[in-house]
Order: sequence, then C-alpha cells, then structure tokens
Amino acid sequence: MNSNAFEAVQVGDKIMGEPLTVTAEQVKDFAEASHDYNALHLDDSFMESTKFGKTQFEGVIAHGLFNYSRITKMLTDWLWPQGAVHRRLETRHLKPVYPGDTITAVATVASKHQTPKGRWIQLKIELKNQRDEVVVSGESMAEYPS
Repeated sequence: MNSNAFEAVQVGDKIMGEPLTVTAEQVKDFAEASHDYNALHLDDSFMESTKFGKTQFEGVIAHGLFNYSRITKMLTDWLWPQGAVHRRLETRHLKPVYPGDTITAVATVASKHQTPKGRWIQLKIELKNQRDEVVVSGESMAEYPS
C-alpha cells in the first residue's frame, strides 16, 4: 500500500477507464450471469412491437448493471493499487447503451476530506459513449485507510 497515495491525489485529477465496445454477445452473457432475461436486453423484434409499450429505445439495450460494472472496474483498477477502497457509488442512467456503442468510464476527483477515522475522496462519475454523450452520471466515495 502506498501511504502517500492520498496526499498525491488532487482535486481535479481525472481517471479514465478502458473503452469497451459493447456487443450483443456480451449483453447475452450478462443476462446469463445476472439471470435478467428481460426482452429489452435480448430481443430486437420485441423492442419494435408494442408489447413493451412506447419506448425511446431503438433496439435491445445493455443492462444498467452492465454499465455500472464498467464504472466499478475503473474505480477498482485505479484505487486498489493505491491501497484505497471504493465505498459508495450512486448513478443515474440518462441514455441507453446499445450493442455497437463504445463506452468509457471517467471520474474526476471532486473533493478530499480527512476525518479522525479515515481519509476520503469524492468523485464525479460519468460513463460516456463514442459520441461523448454522458449515458450514466453519478458520484462515488473512496476511502484511503490510515
């Protein structure tokens, strides 16, 4: 563990996750792993019908937790080597992610706090698609144990 990691982090620092181009196969694999077989993730023809009601979706979409997992991967990949741990993540899904979209998680250090029991950073979170549109936004907190 790097004992100086907390001191090295500065407000405004940016963290970039690995871009991922979402495939229909990945969405199907996620459905298998999560046991979430909702047709909006698996069946383009269902999405074209009125069975699901009128939606803004143009076809099947990735699971919300699939998108969330890209954010948690970015946070863990960045925090763990520093000896820090991810403690909280709250997100809002703003736009659908379709197979063929390339998504990239981005975090910006928004603040740093030290308390008698720990050292904390707050992060602004975004998941962007290939058009630089924010598809998920949120906030996260991480702890750097003393």
